Amino acid sequence: MDVTVLRSTCSTTIGIARWSPMRPAGGLALRLGLRLLSGFPQAVAQRLVAIRQASAFETVAALCRRVGLDQRQRALLADAGALKSLAGQRRKARWAVTGIESDLPLFAELDDRPEAAPALPLPRVAEKLEADYALTGLTLGPHPLKLLRQVLRQRRCRSAQELEALPHGHPVRAAGWVRLRQRPSTASGVTFLTLEDEHGMVNVVVWRDLAERQRRVLLESRLLIVDGRIERKDGVQHVIAQRLHNANQLMSSLQASSRDFH
Repeated sequence: MDVTVLRSTCSTTIGIARWSPMRPAGGLALRLGLRLLSGFPQAVAQRLVAIRQASAFETVAALCRRVGLDQRQRALLADAGALKSLAGQRRKARWAVTGIESDLPLFAELDDRPEAAPALPLPRVAEKLEADYALTGLTLGPHPLKLLRQVLRQRRCRSAQELEALPHGHPVRAAGWVRLRQRPSTASGVTFLTLEDEHGMVNVVVWRDLAERQRRVLLESRLLIVDGRIERKDGVQHVIAQRLHNANQLMSSLQASSRDFH
């Protein structure tokens, strides 16, 4: 079952209080499945959606108690930004779920009286990115390399957009998040890489001798800087790699995955 919630392209939060398949006012919308929330049980997600369809959740406490969320499940929703419509930004949501206690029979019939939250600072953009990738494997916020672009410019790295304007044979330095490594059996040891930045994809060709000399950099880099030259043929653009640089330190603790040699 594809359990889904509403997530707006202009927001980095997953809306959970009220769901609608319609586009929100002022922007497009993208439906993401709760199944993308790493570690969140499918049975709990299905129960949450079924209960929400009966009536909307008015408070964080009501959501947690009606669905029967345990402490870990509450924390996952808060950290992923799924409670923004109920509790506000992620730190406020974390505060809200932390203060929820199990009902005692004596107080079971009492209405929820939410405690006023303290004035918590907004999480930094980088913190939200780390949480997004750690919990859902993607973000609807700015691309990580957009935040690094100034540093990459200082290292003379061109963006995917800038590469399009360079002529065939031009020397270049490019940087990108490694999304794909391929070494087809028919390619005589040539490795093909796909790098991603905030503007698009960069295709990189790594000849066999370079791949052997820089094997660890080739296989271990999540953020890769490539020195090479532009090659264009029949409308297809590649960067022919001449040297590889591991730039993982620029990505801090951001969890990035790639498809390797499938």
